[in-house]
Amino acid sequence: MLSTGRAGGMAYRVAGTLGDRVALLVHGYPESSYMWRHVLPVLAAAGWYVLAPDLPGYGDSELEPPGSWERHVDALEGFVRGLGLGPVALVTHDWGVLIGLRWACDHAGSVHALVISDGGFFADRRWHDLANTMRTPGAGERLIGSYTREGFGAALRSFSDGMTDDAIDEYWKAFADDTRRAGQLELYRSGDFEKLERYQGSLAALAVPALIVWGARDQFAGVRMAHRFQAELPGAELSIFEEAGHFVWEDVPEASASALVEFLERRC
Repeated sequence: MLSTGRAGGMAYRVAGTLGDRVALLVHGYPESSYMWRHVLPVLAAAGWYVLAPDLPGYGDSELEPPGSWERHVDALEGFVRGLGLGPVALVTHDWGVLIGLRWACDHAGSVHALVISDGGFFADRRWHDLANTMRTPGAGERLIGSYTREGFGAALRSFSDGMTDDAIDEYWKAFADDTRRAGQLELYRSGDFEKLERYQGSLAALAVPALIVWGARDQFAGVRMAHRFQAELPGAELSIFEEAGHFVWEDVPEASASALVEFLERRC
């Protein structure tokens, strides 16, 4: 049964019965835990206890500034410790990759498996054009201030054939007020990839099973990044979906959820 709760100041969706097998799902930008709606029941049916929080400023979680990268990593730690979760299978997407993997590396022993989708964790990466606009003072404020529900929906649909009206309504919550909109700029402006230099080799050192899930048509994080993760993580498995773009969990919900469950059942 799917239900909701609140812990560590964050709202979350949860499915399954608490036991030894716990999965933690961390969404990307500009989404919320709603992006995992297809995954939650499938994992629960396979015997997993699955939690998907709304990061601060997204979904039903309020934001107490700042909205920085570091703030989100701390919030994730507060969520995990607030619920007393043991080692988890960490499933990440987009900004959730940057937040979740940084948390995992900072808290050795907190994960026993990794699933990485459509997001990077490399110090030599460069931001895409939209992110660079958000990182630019003045231009970022004008961009974020200009969004309407209609324009936002059209933008998401231009990148994902699977984006529904309900999903757009949920993700529009990130634009509900000026604090949330400013938090998006704080997030991107704190996203200096040089901060990842000290994590070089840290993911491999976790020595846990890893699955890389990617949309072949990703326009923000190209598929070469998926292959790079696989090369840097010994034994990592790779699932690339040719018909999917950046929002792989929206574009091919059944196939991506099936790949995730099959991996976790076999490796965990």
